[in-house]
Amino acid sequence: MNYGICTQSLVPVRIQPGDRQEMVNQLLFGDLLVIKGHVKEWLLIETFDDQYEGWVDQKQVLIIENETFNELIVSDRFYSLSLASEVFTIDHSQKLSFTRGAFLPGFADHALLVNGLKYDYHGEVIRANDLFDTESLINIAQSYLGMPYLWGGRSPFGIDCSGFVQIVYKMCGLLLPRDASQQVQHGENVSFVTEGKIGDLAFFGNEEGDINHVGILIGNDKIIHASGQVRIDKIDHQGIYNVDTNQYSHQLRVIKRVQN
Repeated sequence: MNYGICTQSLVPVRIQPGDRQEMVNQLLFGDLLVIKGHVKEWLLIETFDDQYEGWVDQKQVLIIENETFNELIVSDRFYSLSLASEVFTIDHSQKLSFTRGAFLPGFADHALLVNGLKYDYHGEVIRANDLFDTESLINIAQSYLGMPYLWGGRSPFGIDCSGFVQIVYKMCGLLLPRDASQQVQHGENVSFVTEGKIGDLAFFGNEEGDINHVGILIGNDKIIHASGQVRIDKIDHQGIYNVDTNQYSHQLRVIKRVQN
């Protein structure tokens, strides 16, 4: 089995091998992956945290030793809170770039360790805790306000609804699947929107009943979600009420409590 790590700020994950294929996901700096196959210069990968498959250009990921991979998967999880950062090795011979939500491997004493090289980093950092903290969750979620929507995106420069939910929860120490249709399978049902708590997930569906949207309840009958951009709207038993268009934009299907 081969393993890898993303050492670029953003890497597109495609549905099939090829630069013109649809992007269904994104790797952020530090994301760990399992390599399951290859076609020419394209690798079939599975992201370690959520077992999500896709294809990446082999030039855009770094192959690492099994021992290094095993050390990283059990290490403390530190994530970047800075919008975008550039870090250099001590001698400035190499540079790395990453965005908010990037995993900082081997982070300690304002430095991170990647493939045996040490990089200085003095940006904002959060450590994912075992004890779920709704205040941190909402603060992180609101730091994405105004960021544009992008199908398959997981960064502040373009993010989709389930990617937004996943990355916010991830930085708070709770790993969720990648897609809304997968995320809805987790947690306990909340009977009514009026019983929803801060941090609960609200799922929405189309006329066929398929789950196609998700957002985070933030209290006071409001929801933060990625739709056109990351935004805050009103929510009731019918669904999301867009405060700009004064119309319902998404039909509520279920509310789930996924945090401890």
